[in-house]
Amino acid sequence: MASQDQSMAALASEICAEICAVFSKPTGPHQAPLDLLVAELASVAARKGRVFLYGVGREGLMLKALCMRLAHLGLSAHLVFDMTTPPISSPDLLIASAGPGGFFTVDAICQIARSNGARVLLLTAQPETGTCVRHATAVAYVPAQTMADDEGDAADAGEKPRPLMPMGSLYEGAMFVLFELVVYKLGEVLGESHEAVRSRHTNLE
Repeated sequence: MASQDQSMAALASEICAEICAVFSKPTGPHQAPLDLLVAELASVAARKGRVFLYGVGREGLMLKALCMRLAHLGLSAHLVFDMTTPPISSPDLLIASAGPGGFFTVDAICQIARSNGARVLLLTAQPETGTCVRHATAVAYVPAQTMADDEGDAADAGEKPRPLMPMGSLYEGAMFVLFELVVYKLGEVLGESHEAVRSRHTNLE
């Protein structure tokens, strides 16, 4: 049992180290994603705007987690396509993710948000070549592997060791950690106590 626990801990450490390494990479000329996200969210909170979030697949799951915490921090936060999502307008902010650079749905939603006067903050690992950046007012560059540069090519899969984090897992893991950092820093900026944040959690569970 002890050896199994050590093996699990070793694998966990390797995965965490890969995610941590993402935050050591330079992001210039783009602003550091933590600073950018905190600034944009503090700004939308100050002007009483709403935050809308959208992503596909596992990226979307990470944004759902962020949406919940933003609501706990007292922001008006909404997931695109929820039944009760209000219309987006000029005081608002859309946070969208396109790790590999572009998805048809993300492109379309970012374009609609811009056409209605909202700011669009795009998270991506491909800020230079992606299609979604055309519609962004701010770009948060997360320098992590996605399916756009996945090394697990079927042609040489037998020649390389199986990766710990396949396809876009590194980008998605980095998103989760980044969002935890954002929640912590934004809570400081907004002056939100732990008690206030906890008081906004649902009591219907």
